[in-house]
Amino acid sequence: MPSRTATILTTALAPLIWGSTYLVTTEFLPPDRPFTAALIRVLPAGLLLLAWTWRIPKRDEWATVVLLGFLNIGFFQAMLFVAAYRLPGGLAAVLSSTQTLMVLVFTWLIGKTMPPKAAWAWSAAGVLGIALLVLSPQARYDGTGILAALAGAAAMALGVYLSKHRRTSLPVLAFTGWQLFIGGLFLLPVALLAEPRLESLSPANIGGYLYLSLFGAVLAYVLFFRGIAKLSPAAVSSLGLLSPVSAFILGWLFLGQGMDAKSLAGFALVLVSIFGVQRAVMKKVV
Repeated sequence: MPSRTATILTTALAPLIWGSTYLVTTEFLPPDRPFTAALIRVLPAGLLLLAWTWRIPKRDEWATVVLLGFLNIGFFQAMLFVAAYRLPGGLAAVLSSTQTLMVLVFTWLIGKTMPPKAAWAWSAAGVLGIALLVLSPQARYDGTGILAALAGAAAMALGVYLSKHRRTSLPVLAFTGWQLFIGGLFLLPVALLAEPRLESLSPANIGGYLYLSLFGAVLAYVLFFRGIAKLSPAAVSSLGLLSPVSAFILGWLFLGQGMDAKSLAGFALVLVSIFGVQRAVMKKVV
């Protein structure tokens, strides 16, 4: 198997795992604790990775690591949960799927490199595919939620771009650990001030938090940042379309959510768009 193909497949596991977050959150976690869930997801994961690797950034790398921890983890997770609580899941997924287009914009504006026209077209097709897959006519529109979803997508897109172009000497485990830890520190005061303290936890609650931290943070983010080191930002970002696809399939399998011809068409369009973006950026690195 070619090295690039293997890297794409392993990196794709990250958004597939993230797609299970909705199912785990609704079925296993205490209600109305979005920031607490985000905090428990990332801070212990960061501490675990740092204890395992214990590599400290060089003096001139701290600004990059703190900025990426804020963009990729802290701010993104906060906006993600704000959008999740104020918007229907389908609309939030559509807005989040604009991340690949935003990566192309940052490549153009910051990197002074015009991405291939095919990459723009396939990225837009991916947004359309997600809309067909998950969006319903009953979707309600909340201005704050829409701004939060777009701000989160922009933060992650910028973080993905900078993660590729502002490299550090840290190995991927330490690089991931510091971002999760710093992002958790940003989330800590938000969770403490905005939400009541957790009371007694059931075994299901504990299992849900462990899953989100060990699989949704440690494993998924290590695979994700490993992919960024080896693939172009647009190629990695396009794989993020698999997250709402995973969430939709899990909802269909375990929560009895419906699937119709429109959903199947959207599913197929998403997969084709991911392949199209990968092909486009192979010809011109983005």
